Amino acid sequence: MYKVSRYTAEDKIEWDRFIATAKNATFLFQRDFMDYHQDRFEDFSLMIYKNEKLYALLPANKKNEVVYSHEGLTYGGLLLNNSAKLKQTFDAFKEINKFLFENGIQKLEVRLIPPFYNKLPSDELEYLFFKAAARLIKRDVVLLVDYHHQLPFQKNRREGINKAKRKNLVVKTDDNYDLFWNEVLIPNLSSKYNTAPVHSLEEITYLASKFPNRIRQVNVYQDNTIVAGTTVFLTDRVVHPQYVSAKANKNELGSLDLLYEFIIHEFKENRNYFSFNTSSEENGELLNEGLLFWKESCGARPHVFNSYEIETASYKTLEFKTI
Repeated sequence: MYKVSRYTAEDKIEWDRFIATAKNATFLFQRDFMDYHQDRFEDFSLMIYKNEKLYALLPANKKNEVVYSHEGLTYGGLLLNNSAKLKQTFDAFKEINKFLFENGIQKLEVRLIPPFYNKLPSDELEYLFFKAAARLIKRDVVLLVDYHHQLPFQKNRREGINKAKRKNLVVKTDDNYDLFWNEVLIPNLSSKYNTAPVHSLEEITYLASKFPNRIRQVNVYQDNTIVAGTTVFLTDRVVHPQYVSAKANKNELGSLDLLYEFIIHEFKENRNYFSFNTSSEENGELLNEGLLFWKESCGARPHVFNSYEIETASYKTLEFKTI
C-alpha cells in the first residue's frame, strides 16, 4: 500500500504542489528555499505514496548513518495533507523507518514543526515518537504573542518607544538587505560572537527574490542612518523575525522597542501569532534570562517544541494498538 522513494530534482513540481496544500507546511519546505544551500547538505528527502498517490513528505538530509529532518531548516517533520488520518500516518511512518533501516540508516532525528505554524491540528509525530520509544534530545522555548489574546507592552517597553520617537527614529519596510547586513548584522555578530549570519547577503537576497511576500526587510533610521533592522519571515499563521540586530546605542535610542512595536502590528492581519526566536540554549538546558524578560515585557508568553531521535530498527516492533 505504501511506497517510499528519495526525492530527485525531477520531483520538484510535485513536491511544491503538495507543500502548498499541506496542513503543517510553510514556505521553508518549498524546494527553492530548501535547495539554496544544497551544497552544504546531502539531501535525503523522502516522498511517501499511498496507493500511488503522494501521501506525505519528509524533508531531510543525511550524515553518515543518521538522517535529519532537516539541519538546514528551523524545523522539520512529516508533512501531511488535510485528509491524513492517524492510523494511515502510523503505517506511513513505520514504512519510512523500514526504508531508512534497509538503506543503512540507523537513526532519524527530527526537530518538530511548532504546532502554532500548522493550519490544522497535526500532532501525529508526537504520538508516533512515543510509540517508537523515541528519545527526547532537545526542548526549545520560544516566546509567542497571541494576536487573539494580545497583552500590552509593559511600561519599560513603552518608555523605549517614546524615547525612539523623541529621537526622531523612523521605521521603514524598504527591503534594503544590503544596508542591514553590512552595517548592522555582520559587524554585530562578528564583534559579539565571532560568527556570521547563517544566510549570506547573496543567499538572503536570492531567497527574498523567490519569496517576495514571505521575506521582508524592515530597518530603523535616524537622520537617514540605519540604527537597527530585522529580516521577517511571514507564513500563513505566524510573523517571525529571523534576524534582529541593532547598533550599540540601541538602549539610548530605543531602536529595538520601536522596531518590535512596528513589526508586531504591521504584519498581523489574518495571522495568529508573532514568534520571537528561541530563548533557550544547550538543547534547552539553559534559559537566557535577559531575553526572557525582554520578550515577556512585549507581551509574549512561552511555548515549547521538541526534537527527537529514534532508532530506525524500531519499525520491527511498532504496533498500532486499539480497543
